[in-house]
Amino acid sequence: MSYAEMILPEFDHEMANTRKVLECVPDDKLNWQAHPDMNTIGWNVNHLVEIPGWVEGTLTQSSWDVAPEDGEPYQTPTLSSMQELLELFDQNVASARRAIEDVKAEDLSAMWSLLEAGKPIFTMPRVAIIRSFVLNHLIHHRAHLCVYLRLNDITVPEMYGPS
Repeated sequence: MSYAEMILPEFDHEMANTRKVLECVPDDKLNWQAHPDMNTIGWNVNHLVEIPGWVEGTLTQSSWDVAPEDGEPYQTPTLSSMQELLELFDQNVASARRAIEDVKAEDLSAMWSLLEAGKPIFTMPRVAIIRSFVLNHLIHHRAHLCVYLRLNDITVPEMYGPS
């Protein structure tokens, strides 16, 4: 069984669940914050939308420096309409699926590093990065968004059973 055959059912399930949650977010709630020290719903949604976009680089490059000393730091998108956000999410998911389908088995054990100013934040095999840095990370922020939706009396969709 190929890597794509193993991971894509889980990937597709989590992306579909994430899209269902994203579809619940009204544009007029994007600036809502649970607390002044916390990110807005809009920041969280933009972050959820960007995460699948990291898959291709993870599977084709050896590292990603989010704040290179000689360049601009990475910026989370700042889209402000759910239509734009859902379009970017769909593009990122499609790109991620292609990258997963195209990756060679021997490339999955290669080490990959997240860097900040050239210094490693963490290093793991690519196969572990997809599970932790992409899927687990996405689920973590999706859970935040579900709590924020509930705090705004917005129904959360079923994902693993009744909500």
